[in-house]
Amino acid sequence: MDSAILTGIALEFGAPLYVYDASKIEAQYKRLTSAFNKVPHLRLNYAAKALSNLSILRFMNQLGAGLDTVSIQEVQLGLLAGFQPESIIFTPNGVSLEEIEEASALGVQINIDNLSILEQFGSKFPDVPVCIRINPHVMAGGNSNISVGHIDSKFGISIHQIPHLLRIVELTNMRINGIHMHTGSDILDIDVFLYASEILFETAKNFKDLEFIDFGSGFKVPYRPGDIETNIEELGKKLSKRFNSFCEEYGKELTLAFEPGKFLVSEAGYFLAKVNVVKQTTSTVFAGVDSGFNHLIRPMLYGASHEIVNISNPEGRERYYSVVGYICETDTFGSNRRINEISEGDILCFKNAGAYCFTMASNYNSRFRPAEVLWYQNKAHLIRKRENFDDILRNQVDVEVLKPKADQAVS
Repeated sequence: MDSAILTGIALEFGAPLYVYDASKIEAQYKRLTSAFNKVPHLRLNYAAKALSNLSILRFMNQLGAGLDTVSIQEVQLGLLAGFQPESIIFTPNGVSLEEIEEASALGVQINIDNLSILEQFGSKFPDVPVCIRINPHVMAGGNSNISVGHIDSKFGISIHQIPHLLRIVELTNMRINGIHMHTGSDILDIDVFLYASEILFETAKNFKDLEFIDFGSGFKVPYRPGDIETNIEELGKKLSKRFNSFCEEYGKELTLAFEPGKFLVSEAGYFLAKVNVVKQTTSTVFAGVDSGFNHLIRPMLYGASHEIVNISNPEGRERYYSVVGYICETDTFGSNRRINEISEGDILCFKNAGAYCFTMASNYNSRFRPAEVLWYQNKAHLIRKRENFDDILRNQVDVEVLKPKADQAVS
């Protein structure tokens, strides 16, 4: 999206504001399906946790995606968005047996990642098909904060526990219809990912009634011009060939599943914030915006780098700025960034703001969460209203005994 369109949207809806480009989401979806077009049965389950706005979910459903969910609330959102229960997979971590039972009762695919719950669920519901999440102990990404495949990860059942797993399946006579892994985000080394896939194929041989194998996702997207990214086309060519070969060995055509989140929506998202103040110190020029980590926490939480551009002055000369927020904590979005000259009142655009941005927003400092807009068919559609003070107070209970008495003097 160009600066003029984004500036117009900011003028119409105000800032701070999240904007999502539907055409980019669709292009990423088609890119992924095209890369794996040699596989007879492909299923892309969009990871709702990346961006769970109801309108985004409806759009994913229109594209033909399934849905990857991690909470009963995401399951309910998916059903409300129009997904059929059988196109939703429930892959929680550390939830209660009761929550898994609730999801199962809604008819979605259950994916279990620990032996305790597997045994309990299998004992109670042996006829309900279950997918098993395996931890292959392979880190396909480069950031330990967002890798979930290491040996100390809380996610998945260790490959070293396969004998125990098989004993549970045999004793409960439960039905295993899927095998799953997710090694983490920012996958760059395709050979490492393929190595992890071989572990999954080997594990799959233990189960005779599989319907699908889910390889997770975590594909790296570029965060700045010239940035490295996962070579989806190369991965598609290599994994498709190996997957089809495995299906021949297995004696049955299986579905190849992925659960892309960031890959589909990250580059489609833009976060717009207004500059409140330009502050010069002895060594730094700060651009303070009307936002903070209450709206966009990834730079502070993960050290994530979002490209920042001044859409109010796209042709201005570049200067160095540290872009900071208005939260009473250290909330630096970027230090000493080269940005076109900034004046108070300008709108700054943070790119790659589609994934894990609004969904991680909060009301810290009693600030309102921003509005969301979907740019669809060359028109801006409001898909979430900006919060107001009533939203801050909603669900709070004003305890009667703490209220001042009518005759109590105010000091």
